[in-house]
Amino acid sequence: MTNAPVKKVPIHLQSSQNRLLIKNGRVVNDDGMEDADVYIEDGIIKQVGRNLIIPGGTRTIDATGKLVMPGGIDPHTHFELEMMGAKTADDFYKGTRAAVAGGTTTVIDFVLPQKGQSLIEAYNNWRQKADNKVCCDYALHVGVTWWSPSVKKEMEQLVSEHGVNSFKMFMAYKDAWMLDDYELMVAMETCAELRALAQVHAENGNIIARNTEKLLASGITGPEGHQLSRDEEVEAEAVNRACVIANQVNAPLYIVHIMSKSAVKALRIARSRQNPPVYGETLAATVGTDGTHYKNACFRHAAAHVLSPPLRPDPDTPDAILQALADDDLQLIGSDHCTFHEKDKELGKNDFTKIPNGVNGVEDRLAILWQKGVNTGIMDPCRFVSVSSAAAARIFNLYPRKGRVAAGADADLLVWDPRAERTVSAATHRQAVPFNIFEGQHVVGGPQYVIVNGRVCLDDGELRVVEGLGKFLKTPPNCPYIYGGGEEMPRTPQKVDYPEPTTPNRVTNGTPTNDVSVATKQLDGMSVTSSGCSTPTGRKMREPGQRDLQNSTFSISKEMEGLDQKTSVRVRNPPGGKSSGLW
Repeated sequence: MTNAPVKKVPIHLQSSQNRLLIKNGRVVNDDGMEDADVYIEDGIIKQVGRNLIIPGGTRTIDATGKLVMPGGIDPHTHFELEMMGAKTADDFYKGTRAAVAGGTTTVIDFVLPQKGQSLIEAYNNWRQKADNKVCCDYALHVGVTWWSPSVKKEMEQLVSEHGVNSFKMFMAYKDAWMLDDYELMVAMETCAELRALAQVHAENGNIIARNTEKLLASGITGPEGHQLSRDEEVEAEAVNRACVIANQVNAPLYIVHIMSKSAVKALRIARSRQNPPVYGETLAATVGTDGTHYKNACFRHAAAHVLSPPLRPDPDTPDAILQALADDDLQLIGSDHCTFHEKDKELGKNDFTKIPNGVNGVEDRLAILWQKGVNTGIMDPCRFVSVSSAAAARIFNLYPRKGRVAAGADADLLVWDPRAERTVSAATHRQAVPFNIFEGQHVVGGPQYVIVNGRVCLDDGELRVVEGLGKFLKTPPNCPYIYGGGEEMPRTPQKVDYPEPTTPNRVTNGTPTNDVSVATKQLDGMSVTSSGCSTPTGRKMREPGQRDLQNSTFSISKEMEGLDQKTSVRVRNPPGGKSSGLW
């Protein structure tokens, strides 16, 4: 198979490529499954159902025994990023090529300005790097890596003119991207004013800085020092603090790459008491491997696993994170794909603080999640679709254009073969580095066909991506899934006006009194708003009375039995709840 990009072809010249019928598959959305055919024309899903009337010249894909799902949405990638004296190995072409190979059809990358750099300038730089390279659609978050009145103005401009509705702040990377608590609070407040979403990298940067000094002084300089400098308590404290600050300014919050059981616990507590909502994202790396690799005697191996927050040495962490995804304590899974060549990782050979942070994951995210989550019975296919696609579409205001198989949605689809088997290996992956943190893992289930904007880009296992096929997606503010589409959530402190007494100590019957009756009445009627009391946000797996899918005897092999025969049976009460159509 060649790695040369296919030249972009105008869609009106693609003959049958612009009309496609997927027959005999089982359609899976986050709220249900049904046996249905899917007809695509000009990059849009036109019909979903049985006995469809289809024009001539339409290519047909037989999906008997397969699942038809929305293309994956990876909410966390870093392509063509320069950091810590190095540049990531995967640019926007190589990175999105790998994404499509694994079944992801939309990525959301991060614009990360240097301290003091214009946010608009950095945003324009990212657009120039990406627009002509991407093999699938993409959107952008923008980092707020420093603070001034000019940053606030540029945030307003990015929201109103450039299609950005999410901003990321760092509580770590001291002396680089880290904001202090005051700056973090003002940045979150600005996000709420703009009806955008505040994102946070949650680690205590000051504790990490001091721990690092002590570790280096004691002679611990290898990759194991990275994890020792920032244990899960350091992550959990920052998660709690971020939630408190967001609650104080009434800002919805999205915490990226939650990596530990302690951080999940802190998030769960915040979600149980907090309004506006808080969302939690984890990574394929978190559920697919662990932090024991930092003690590997091979520097190349150990350094290849370095990311922040780090992988946790507790062997129970992957299963606990998977359960949190199934239970809606966490809502999404990304990759944080940020690959570096071996020579770049070696910058930290004698000082772990100089190892560029980042791992692979954009290509294997869906297969690893399916193997660890669905094949083990922890989650069903509907929840798989939710955490890998639909939730990201809802949160970043791309739904139902993305994240759903339905008439009118973009034709970004997977034909998923739940019986396909492979072994993950750097020798066969499409990423630009000769190392894979999931090396040697056997996975059952993967994409047979991947359709991007109506074009078959993975064709029965053969990758046929088109460089530049993808488009930039504007993400509008005031997302109804987050803000409810109503007026601004009230939480304005109410001032109490105390009247000026005309006679400070009025004497009645010889007894001095203070006239505070008016003020007392005002205080009695004053509205006081608590800082908690909403139920957790995000779509639940089931309504009261429905069976508990997380404790079910669900088996993918049993679910797929009988799919080799053509069927017109529509599932009326599918796992995950009955479909209600477009939202």
